[in-house]
Amino acid sequence: MVSVTRPATPEAPVVAPPVSERPAPPRPDPAGSRLAAWWHGSLRVRVISITTLVGLALAAMLGTVLYQQIGEGLVAQAVDNAQRDASQQVALAQEAFDSTDRRDDTGLSLAADNQMQSMAGGSAEEGRRVVLWPALDNERGAPISGRSLGANVTDIPEGLREALRADPTNQHVVVVPMSLAGQEEQVTSVVVGSRVSLVRAGAYDLFLVYPLLREQETLDLVRQLFVAAGIALTLLVAGVGWLATRMVTRPVEEAAVVSHQLALGHLDERLPVQGTDELAQLATSFNTMADSIQLQIRELRSLSQLQQRFVSDVSHELRTPLTTIRMAGEILYASREDFTMPVGRSAELLQQELDRFEELLTELLEISRYDSGAATIERHREDVVALVRAAVDGVGALADRLGSELVVRAPAEPVAVLMDGRRVSRVLRNLLSNAVEHGEGRPVVVSVSATEQVVAVSVHDHGIGLDEQQQAHVFDRFWRADPSRDRTTGGTGLGLAIAQEDARVHGGWLQVGSAPGVGTCFRLVLPRQATYVIAEPPPPVGHPAGQHGADHDHQVPPVVLALATQGEEQP
Repeated sequence: MVSVTRPATPEAPVVAPPVSERPAPPRPDPAGSRLAAWWHGSLRVRVISITTLVGLALAAMLGTVLYQQIGEGLVAQAVDNAQRDASQQVALAQEAFDSTDRRDDTGLSLAADNQMQSMAGGSAEEGRRVVLWPALDNERGAPISGRSLGANVTDIPEGLREALRADPTNQHVVVVPMSLAGQEEQVTSVVVGSRVSLVRAGAYDLFLVYPLLREQETLDLVRQLFVAAGIALTLLVAGVGWLATRMVTRPVEEAAVVSHQLALGHLDERLPVQGTDELAQLATSFNTMADSIQLQIRELRSLSQLQQRFVSDVSHELRTPLTTIRMAGEILYASREDFTMPVGRSAELLQQELDRFEELLTELLEISRYDSGAATIERHREDVVALVRAAVDGVGALADRLGSELVVRAPAEPVAVLMDGRRVSRVLRNLLSNAVEHGEGRPVVVSVSATEQVVAVSVHDHGIGLDEQQQAHVFDRFWRADPSRDRTTGGTGLGLAIAQEDARVHGGWLQVGSAPGVGTCFRLVLPRQATYVIAEPPPPVGHPAGQHGADHDHQVPPVVLALATQGEEQP
């Protein structure tokens, strides 16, 4: 029983346009992509980069340690020199203060100014800086005001003055930034504090400031030298890394090129062997492996050709005795009514097996043509809807006998496809007969959908279904899902394998989706023109979800079209 249904308003199936017409997807960051491809695409780049970074890190660590040690040494030496010089200057200042007239405050102030000027040197911007300030424990009212030459008393740490009050007999030293005359920014300086006594004025703190200008210049020069040396060391490490990796990666690159040529079928390519080191041993082993692979491939090719020729020759040679046997069988079959019951039944069985034997020979010849690459297709513009209906009519008797309803969902208008109608009809008959045989008497849905570039034909049954392992072998030759199951149509086990090759030679795909106990869906997807082929597998087929199958399987799946290779027939 066959029922044909047509949708009132056919849905517009979705299909991806050809490669040249597809909108460009959003591109990622080109700089990041190029950097990632550059990093992952070259072993030499990774080795040199890592070696350079490690060398740069070691140079930075070594330079930092040495720079700190040099700086600490310069500061320690400057502090030692400042303490010795300050001891002499304080002694001279105390002697000058002691020899000053005790009754004249003006003379005492003048002596203090002269002494500070003497300690500062010829220029306050170049020599020592001097600060003379009343001590914190001076209880005489400080008749001589505090004064400074070249330095700011506010920069003197309060802790230094406290230390002088607690221990006035010793020197106290600090290294702090100071705002000095003639300098725009604060300068790290050694400040030496000592206690002096002025007649009638009491205790005063004398601070001698020694700017570390020369030491800073020395450190700047050292830092410049370290930076230059670090850059030179990094370049040297990068050069050594490049040379070392070149010695190792060049043979590897040659091996990659040769292996790629071998993969393309150029089996005579070999690696050059130079020297006797490990790389030479690797090249020798690689060449030995290539020789072995070449020999095995040649043997396999020879064996494959022998097998193909054997199948083809046997199939051809069997046709002559088969024709004779068929003629004799037809005579016996026509006279079966004149025989006894056992002999008549034997004539009927002989006729059935002769039909199956002839079908097997035909399919073996077809498989041998595909294996040898001799299969050709004759494309004509035909209506795929008409082919589907003809195939449905062809299995109608089998469907009526097994109680399966055939439901056709197809557009009302013709769907023209440039194809080999004989091969496509064979695919459809095979799919329909399998669906009816395994449909358990339930409806079988055949749906046709099309776009401007692609047509899809889906065949749903609601029978026993296939698990994932069975789906992986469903297109294997002579494979059967259940060998113990009786076959109504007497198939040979080559139908689906030939159907898949028929789809492939048209530039299309034959796919299967199934689930145990739910049913099976086979989907044939073909380009409507010989100009294009379906370059990538379409999305997976979903198993039937209800009586009439899943809705999305009645539409053309999104596909990627590519231009057909040279030699394909043009419309």
